[in-house]
This record gives sequence, C-alpha cells and structure tokens, in this order.
Amino acid sequence: MTRCRLCGSAALASVVDLGATPPCESFLAADQLDRPEPAYPLHLRVCTDCWLAQIPPLITPEETFTQYAYFSSYSTSWVEHARTFVADAVQRLDLGTDAFVVEVASNDGYLLKSVVDRGIRCLGIEPSVNVGAAARDAGVPTLTEFLDPATGAAVRAEHGAADLVVANNVYAHIPDVVGFTRGLRALVADDGWVCIEVQHLLTLIEENQYDTIYHEHFQYYTVASAMRALASGGLTLVDVELLPTHGGSIRLWARPAESAGEPMRRVAEVLDREKAAGLQELSGYAEFSARVAKVRRDLLRFLIEAAERGETVVGYGAPGKGNTLLNHCGVRPDLLPYTVDRNPYKHGRFTPGTRIPVLPPERIAADRPDYVLVLPWNLRAELVEQLSFVHGWGGRLVFPIPELSIVEVAS
Repeated sequence: MTRCRLCGSAALASVVDLGATPPCESFLAADQLDRPEPAYPLHLRVCTDCWLAQIPPLITPEETFTQYAYFSSYSTSWVEHARTFVADAVQRLDLGTDAFVVEVASNDGYLLKSVVDRGIRCLGIEPSVNVGAAARDAGVPTLTEFLDPATGAAVRAEHGAADLVVANNVYAHIPDVVGFTRGLRALVADDGWVCIEVQHLLTLIEENQYDTIYHEHFQYYTVASAMRALASGGLTLVDVELLPTHGGSIRLWARPAESAGEPMRRVAEVLDREKAAGLQELSGYAEFSARVAKVRRDLLRFLIEAAERGETVVGYGAPGKGNTLLNHCGVRPDLLPYTVDRNPYKHGRFTPGTRIPVLPPERIAADRPDYVLVLPWNLRAELVEQLSFVHGWGGRLVFPIPELSIVEVAS
C-alpha cells in the first residue's frame, strides 16, 4: 500500500503487523486440505493526513462475498438488535407504509424482515448469492448486486428514492469507499437519511480488539475519518450514537449535504473523545502493537499449559475474528482439536490457515471439555447464557480479548 484510499496521501504509518493469513471466511472443505492455501499480509496502517486506518486491498469483494459463510440470523442477539433498530428508526423518521427503505449488504434479510412485518416497502442489496437467496426465501425482496453509483442510480430509477438507506457493518468492507459512498447518495432521497453502523476504531484500540482486523475490513473508522468519507460522496454527518455491538460501534446518521443542517451535539462530543485519546496523532497508536503481542503470548501459554496438564480445550464459534486470532497466535488442532458453530454451512469444514474442524454445537455436551474458548467474544452476554450447561461438569469459559479471562458459568 503506497497511498491512502480516501485522500490519496502517501503519509501512511504502521499501527500493527499481523503477518500473513488466509481470508477469514474462506473455510475449507475436506477435499481442499491437501491443496495450497493463499495467505495475504494483514498490516494495519493509518493515514496521518486524514487519519483513516486501513489495510491494503489485496483481495476483492467479489472473491469474498459472492458466496459467503456468514448468516446474520444465527445470532439471536444480533437479530434482536436489528429489530430494535427498525422500531426506533420508524419512530425517529416517522416512516409510514408509504415509505421506502433500502438496506445495503442486507445478508439473509435479518433486518429487513422487521421492515416487511411493518408493511413498509423495502429492498435489500446483497452481493452474496447464497445469503441473498435465503433472504428471498424469508420473504425479503433482495437484489444480488454490489453497490456502486451505477447500481444506486438503477435502483432509484426502478424503485424510487429511498427515505432511509441502511448500511450496517458494511462500510468497512469496501475498498472503493468513495464509489460506495456515492452509491449511497444515489439511493437516498434528497431529504432522506443514511444510517451506517461500523466498528469504532476508538474501542478497537482501547479494548485491544485486534482480531477484528481482517481482509474483509479494508478500513477502520473514527467519527472524524467517517465524516471525511461521507463528504466524499455528498453526505454530511448529522448525529452519532455509541453502541456496544462488536465490542463498540458507531451509528452514523447522515443526510445529503444540501438538506443536512447543523450536526447534533453528540457529534462534537465523540470527536472530542477521539482527540483526547490521541487518534489524530501517532501517539494514540504507539502501544497497540505491544498489547496485541501480549494477547498472543497469554493465549498460547494457557493452551500449552492446559495440554500439559491433560486438560481439554475446545472452541465455540467460527467467526471471522476468530480466524484472525487463531492464525496470529499459531493455534493448531493439537491445542484446539475443534470448534463448534450454530451455522450448518460451516459444519464439516475447516478454519482457514489453522485447519481446525468446525462441528455442530452439540459436540460440546457430548465431550464435556474442561474449557471452552469463546471466539465471538463480542457476544459475551449471550454466550455465557447459552453455554451455562458447561457448568454441569465443572467446565469453564475462556475469553481471549481484551485480555485472557477464565469464567465460571452458573448453571
């Protein structure tokens, strides 16, 4: 990477280098285990001119998202988060049955299903063929496309301008941030709203959430850098909410520049927090790499010592972030013989790079391991409850982020 993808500056500084890993959702079928597996550098840098944190665009969205292993509906808490968002947005924007809502990267329809249930016209734009088909099966109108200005203009011409465009957990996933933002502007009505949820770089740094750095996430936003990105497509930030999702996210409410008006007070408040944390100077990033290295040492020490004591450790979940962690730490089946996941698409497959088998969740109760390493740590409250049965045989949960912690769960 030689230039910032947002402002074009060559002033890029290293934040953390995680080596080379395969794409985090490229799970392997059994017949692929003896084939070569490509790995790509995973090196986070920050632009010292516009302060957008980013990794090189070494893989294309087409390689990752045409067939996708992640289905949002398998997370109970995430579906509830989406349902609550829809209810709040309908009230906030006074959306009636004559409104039109578009969601970009709509996945399996987990969010728009709540819009359909309210009788509001909607459309999902989802590039992944398999998850888009699941959305249509659930009754959610879904277009299989990537968003760019041409797609946005075509949807607007066919369906009309959107009163609300939702782009949750996708703004980090596109290397052409300017073109994508212009696509959002093409979709939204001149007096409409764009709502974006994306992980907050502030909490990523503060809470040591380095496993959310992976090849699907091309950039990592502060509110300050998000404002610059939105402006590149003719959108202006009006309001921001701080959310607990994904370990700490920002919900950005933006409008076309000509109708935006003055931003709400919360925007200035979050900008002040980011500035106080040093995220607009290199000092704010200085210690991050050392804290990342400590996570690796602590997790490996725990796994090795458990193995030497004859104790069993298995994984729970097979999320993209887990594959960053496992590859960076060099964990293999000798230390983690398998992980489990609720998504049947992943059953019988193997994690990229580390080749750890992914099995159905029922395997944990059958094997009664001493420890369960929880890889989707961002769902901690949900999973502590789901895994309470582990207490029945004296098992414990292990969370690797932000620092290693071992939890005794109540039955």
